[in-house]
Amino acid sequence: MLQINNLTYRIGGRLLLEGASASLPDGHKVGLVGRNGTGKSTLLKLILGDLISEAGSASVPKNARIGTVAQEAPGGSESLLDTVMAGDKEREALLAEAETATDPHRIAEIQIRLADIDAHSAPARAAIILAGLGFSEEAQNGPCSALSGGWRMRVALAAALFGAPDVLLLDEPTNYLDLEGTIWLKSYIRDYPHTILLVSHDRDLLNEAVDSILHLDQGKLTIYVGNYDNFERQRREKQALTLKMKKKQEDQRDHMQAYVDRFRYKASKARQAQSRLKALAKLQPIADVVENRVAPFLFPNPERAIAPPLVRWEKASVGYGDKAVLKNITLRLDPDDRVALLGSNGNGKSTFAKLLCGKLQVMSGEMRHPPRITMGYFAQHQLDELSEDLSPYEYISALMPDATVSQRRAKIGAAGFGAALADSKCSTLSGGEKARLLFMLATFHGPHILILDEPTNHLDVDSREALIMAINDYEGAVILISHDRHIIETCADSLWLVRDGTVKPFDGDMDEYTDIVLGRASAPKKAERAANFTPVIKPPKKLMTPVVKKKIQELDLKMLKIKDKIILLEQALADHTIYAQEPKKAADFARLKSKFESELEREETHWLELHESTLNA
Repeated sequence: MLQINNLTYRIGGRLLLEGASASLPDGHKVGLVGRNGTGKSTLLKLILGDLISEAGSASVPKNARIGTVAQEAPGGSESLLDTVMAGDKEREALLAEAETATDPHRIAEIQIRLADIDAHSAPARAAIILAGLGFSEEAQNGPCSALSGGWRMRVALAAALFGAPDVLLLDEPTNYLDLEGTIWLKSYIRDYPHTILLVSHDRDLLNEAVDSILHLDQGKLTIYVGNYDNFERQRREKQALTLKMKKKQEDQRDHMQAYVDRFRYKASKARQAQSRLKALAKLQPIADVVENRVAPFLFPNPERAIAPPLVRWEKASVGYGDKAVLKNITLRLDPDDRVALLGSNGNGKSTFAKLLCGKLQVMSGEMRHPPRITMGYFAQHQLDELSEDLSPYEYISALMPDATVSQRRAKIGAAGFGAALADSKCSTLSGGEKARLLFMLATFHGPHILILDEPTNHLDVDSREALIMAINDYEGAVILISHDRHIIETCADSLWLVRDGTVKPFDGDMDEYTDIVLGRASAPKKAERAANFTPVIKPPKKLMTPVVKKKIQELDLKMLKIKDKIILLEQALADHTIYAQEPKKAADFARLKSKFESELEREETHWLELHESTLNA
């Protein structure tokens, strides 16, 4: 159990946590939520021991392993597979000790423990995780140094998952993932056998992968059972009850005060009035419900409508230099289209977006659109391109050179920048504030087409809901690239799949696409693992159903593991000195060997029964 007891912490004089307490049971998946800046990442660092609390403590049971994603992305010459397998510290230590151990008893203990933790299947397990996070087989065997920063962080995430600690802390793990990686991670977290504390603003992830929500608000922690939607409902009900109780108390207070004011100087009622005064003094006021409202996003609509289609592609190709990334694109985009682009990173989604907004030109074929069409383009890399020395007010001034100061202030205030924030240098703005500024700049002129490339990375849950409302109110066409399934399902009317070097409409919904992604991530590796185990008797191929075949493969794997353990025990018991020097250990090994032999016999019987049922079918 992860225990947080009366934790207090402040940074730069600002109180982030004040007497915060919570208990997370073993095996629970908990989503840690709260507005940006409330201290969620700080709480994780306090749990890890990277920061020292002012008061209180955070603890896990003795000998429990706690893990997280390394802050420094791996970048050495080691292969991705080796880097990920190094995430299991126990396996690494046992393998290192096995190289130098000479005592046969210790060697037997090491080998038994390696068998218990499935050390021999480590390469296959690491490959499955890397494949789920988007790495091809060729990339898995390549060095980390060949990857960009974002892909290296995926390797760091894979290493943390492979280590399978008893308590796993994840801070916005989807920030470096595409939609396909996010879908896989959601499935992995849901099936993870130990405790997870997850900081995320991805509503779909919080709805599908966790069973509790830990809410950090005004320095306090409150745990809610259920997913994010359930948490929101419970919180609204709690707020409504608090407001009702506060109103009732205020009415009671007013009634008592009125009685006191009327009778405190009347002799016959003085005692009762004094009693009411004491009761009034003891009546503890109920705190106001503090609701930090999110400023809305406002996307101006196009001033002049354009007849459909806005854009038409005819066998268009686009790429970089002489190399085409996408070919044979034949599509059309109409004024009321809301399109989400699907496809793994590296397949060309951003390339297609750049083609649409004019940053790339067609290499062959045609892309036709009216000359007066306007585009609004938002991409995550633009956050780094903002000038650190300029303020939001200076940016808006450049766009409104003839406007008055009050007009400029009104425009930027409507975008969510108050007086102080409007004059702050971009170097001091948070990621969410920079994103808000970019949204304002991209949509300032009311574009006909709005292209949003990962628009949610720096937004909390409430800000994402505000963004969804703005997109749905906007009357132009939208092209959306996002790893957030919730924003895709609430904003997109159609799906285009970027894969196999082209872009085509996807005839299905997000549930169908999720099934495709999960099937593709696991099927090749399952087949590879199955190929490594040969049954003692070849099963008949004709009448064997997929369900029976899967059960037989699982039994093959299980029996192989049991046989490995029996062999190790036999080797240890073959040393006659163990009986004289450590008779208790010899007896324990003998009992363990007998137990494994009985278990192997049961599994072999089950294996044979499955084959007989197939033959008799």
